[in-house]
Amino acid sequence: MISLALILLVVVSLIFLEIKPAKVFAAALVINLLCGLVSVDEVIHNATSKAVVTLIMLLVCSMAMDKTSALKRLGRQIISESYIFTFWKVVLLSGIASAILNNTAVVATLISTIRNNSFHTPSKLLIPLSFAAIMGGTLTLIGTSTNLVVNSLWVAEGNNGFGFFDFSLIGCAIFLSGLLVMFLLSPLLPDIKLRKKDIKEYFIEARVSAESSLIGKSIQDNKLRSLHSLFLVEIIRDDRLISPVTPAEVIEADDSLVFVGDVKAINELQDFNGLTLFAGEDGLLRQNLVEVVISSRSNIIGRTLKQAGFRDRFDAAVVAMQRDGEAVSGKLGEVVLEEGDNLVLAVGPDFSNRHNISRNFFLLSDIKVYGTLTPGREAVTIAGFLVTISLAAFQVISLLNGLLYYLAFLVFSGILSVNDIRQKFPVDLWVILTSALTLATGLVSSGILDDFVRAHHALFLHLSPFWLMVCVYLLTMVLTELMTNAAAAALTFPIGYGLAQTTGIDPLPVVMAIAYAASASFIVPHGYQTNLMVFNAGGYRLKHFFPVGVGVSITYSLVVLSLIPVVFPF
Repeated sequence: MISLALILLVVVSLIFLEIKPAKVFAAALVINLLCGLVSVDEVIHNATSKAVVTLIMLLVCSMAMDKTSALKRLGRQIISESYIFTFWKVVLLSGIASAILNNTAVVATLISTIRNNSFHTPSKLLIPLSFAAIMGGTLTLIGTSTNLVVNSLWVAEGNNGFGFFDFSLIGCAIFLSGLLVMFLLSPLLPDIKLRKKDIKEYFIEARVSAESSLIGKSIQDNKLRSLHSLFLVEIIRDDRLISPVTPAEVIEADDSLVFVGDVKAINELQDFNGLTLFAGEDGLLRQNLVEVVISSRSNIIGRTLKQAGFRDRFDAAVVAMQRDGEAVSGKLGEVVLEEGDNLVLAVGPDFSNRHNISRNFFLLSDIKVYGTLTPGREAVTIAGFLVTISLAAFQVISLLNGLLYYLAFLVFSGILSVNDIRQKFPVDLWVILTSALTLATGLVSSGILDDFVRAHHALFLHLSPFWLMVCVYLLTMVLTELMTNAAAAALTFPIGYGLAQTTGIDPLPVVMAIAYAASASFIVPHGYQTNLMVFNAGGYRLKHFFPVGVGVSITYSLVVLSLIPVVFPF
């Protein structure tokens, strides 16, 4: 009974108490140890299992991909005057990229492009951006941390790990049907006019070098009209001023391009081959502006800026704050911080060295905490990641071995530093996984599930395997809307797996139902981090997720529950 009571206590704590999931799971692990339900050796075995280490390694290696700007360059191509074309480009890029990249990073990269576009209201595109990223994550084993969490728990039970494409067939059906439903329901998306943030604009000059690939192409062809927050206002050529600049104007060598806009977007110019910036040399960038969203895992929630010691803790000062699409006025130092608050920060030189940034914030700004890569290093980083994933997908080497080789290369080449790894190491996820495995071990060793099935034998005789799977799926889906997706998967796995075993059915369909259900967060913004990110960026309210979210959630669930028995028969 202690194991079952612990799981119920964890559920209640995650839903109703403002406590970080990692702390809740860690406390449950300690209680398991104190009650003698598990041993220290079992905890160590769970923490260092191959599946858990593989997940951690994948997240660590993805830090290098976060340094690249390839996705950001693609993002500049997705906005056009036609809403239909823009919608489909947004959701397809978001979903396909999320199949192999961290979907949080994908959404963070594309948010600025959508929010600052001049053709369409951002609120018409940001919810589709997030939903597509969620559904795209179901396409592969590595598409979402949820699949990897379930894989870790599955392997810990003595099973072979899932293949790279085991999720793909159902994932493709989810993705395509979900996008279609979103498009049909897109008229129900709100039309929210965002107010411009009061951030000073700067004039920024960049010179075109003789080797630049921009030379000989027009402003339009070079996509210099598609920048997030910068506008090309004039060109200085041979002491002659060209203003206004037409889209057909052709770039020449030694041109000086003068932009006006938000200084935090200056790194966009570094993505263009052969542009030399002068702004950094004259002190213009001494006050770097970075926009962040407070994460649900942050330990500053419930405190004021003064109580949190914000400036000393992060080497940053809050310039502006936004909550649920509205500016927060008054004394910022006395405002109690909440999950999902948008902050504009002026950061100091030590901001990038603080290990607590990624644990407390989602970064939305175009300014990166980590330095951008040179074109050569960026190409090698992307190629290395794709080769590693491809070799693992086609079972040439194991994913863990490939990631170990790839990480070694990243560190020795200087693409990733030890400081990078220390800052973004997913400690919380490691604690959650280890604790969840320990909870599962304690649940099995206690025999509570066997006793439950025997006590309700008549019920389980009449409950078919399909309906048992449906019940577990619905439980997981409800929990993932109320807490984080990883926590929902970790909690329901031992219950679903244990019930399948004790009732004598194949646990694989039930486990797959848990994996897909843990990603089915479409109705409220707080169950999935990409939803939380777009929630404030688009100025949404809770009610705005409901019309489209319900339609996508029903479609998603019908596809999953109808296809699992076919693809993974009992």
